[in-house]
This record gives sequence, structure tokens and C-alpha cells, in this order.
Amino acid sequence: MRLEIVPDKSEARYRVREQLANVSLPSDAVGRTNAITGTIVGKSDGTIVSSDSKFVVDLRTLRSDRDQRDNFLRRDVLQSNQYPNAVFVPTQAPGLDLTMPPSKPVTFKLTGDLTVRNVTKPVTWEVTCQPQGNEGSCHATTNFNFAYFNLTQPRVPVVLSVVDNIVLELDLVLRSAS
Repeated sequence: MRLEIVPDKSEARYRVREQLANVSLPSDAVGRTNAITGTIVGKSDGTIVSSDSKFVVDLRTLRSDRDQRDNFLRRDVLQSNQYPNAVFVPTQAPGLDLTMPPSKPVTFKLTGDLTVRNVTKPVTWEVTCQPQGNEGSCHATTNFNFAYFNLTQPRVPVVLSVVDNIVLELDLVLRSAS
């Protein structure tokens, strides 16, 4: 089975809790992009073919509600001119049968290797998918701290604090390509 991301129906997001100097309460900084592509391939025994499976997010296209944050993130944290993409290569989805299209919502863990700024680390996503004909809608989340990928926690005058926890979210529409 081969599933491909439908980019115009999909979104990748980051979410980080921050306290800005001019705002009375903490809030989540959220950046998003639709520049996500990829494929996941499953063998007849239900395992993932990692060599043929990967998701790619163009980090240069991440946008939040503040241009200043976006510029700082691209320039200083992600260095997206030098490292334009985050790449996830799935390796396992324990309990998920990739050979049999589900007829009802499924929840599973998707494990693999995420590369950010040329640093590759294992991550596990919590995933829920809802089948819809030859497509399926999936929501996935994972989290880690800044140091896990050698990222510098933002420290600028207008930001009083940033929680050391990055949440990544994917809202994907996957289409059967087999």
C-alpha cells in the first residue's frame, strides 16, 4: 500500500508556549505551513518500507501571527536558509495494518527519524486517522525540548519566557496511490 500526502489539504504546525512583554497572559506561538509532501509505503506483512517513505516540510514557509517571530525563527533558530527542510522517515507503526484500509478511525504510534538542521533523532508521533474513501484524514502530534535537536531556545527582549517544549502537529490528508 502506498499513501501520498495531499499538500493542499494538509498542514504542519509548531506550537510553543511563550510570554510576551506586552501581553498579560502566556499564549501559544503557532506557526504553520502547507508546504508538506511525502509518501508512506507498507509491505504486505504490514511493515513500513522506510527506504520509500518520508515526509518533508519546507521550514522556510512557516508563518505565525508575527513577522518578527517568523524572521527570528528562520534566521536564528532553524537557520532555514542553510537547512530548508525538516524530514521525517517513518520506521514503525506498531499495531497498524497498512495492508488493510481501515473502515473506522484508528489510533496508533508512528515511530521514525526526524531530521532538523542536519540533526537526526528518533521521535514517536501519536496519530489518529479517519478513513474517507481512497483518502484518510490524520492528526499527529509529537513533542521534544529545544536541546534535543540542538536548537537554541529563543531569548529576545520582547519575549519574557519560552517554555522548553516544542509541539509538532500534522493535519494530513493521505490518498491511496496503489
